[in-house]
Amino acid sequence: MGIADMVLWPGTKVCEKLGIDPTSDAGLIRWMINTLIYLVLALILVWVIVV
Repeated sequence: MGIADMVLWPGTKVCEKLGIDPTSDAGLIRWMINTLIYLVLALILVWVIVV
């Protein structure tokens, strides 16, 4: 498992759970899910550091 696979893992698992092929539609659904997950994590991290 490479670094790219580890980064894309959350979106891949969510797509598999929803019954969507993670590589279909050029991976846009997986990309959107990963973006939302990492955005929330980054905002939480920034909030913890600032406060």
